[in-house]
Amino acid sequence: MTAATSALALAQLAQGEEHATFNPLVIGLVALGVLLLMLFVTTSFNRDR
Repeated sequence: MTAATSALALAQLAQGEEHATFNPLVIGLVALGVLLLMLFVTTSFNRDR
């Protein structure tokens, strides 16, 4: 890639052209699920008390 094509690709990406968009609700639910899973694993291995 030359500098010109790189700049064009970055400009299109910044404007939101030609890339997939994701549903924010789905991303939020997946992030919540991952955080809850991490919380469960952390608390299940914490046997100090």
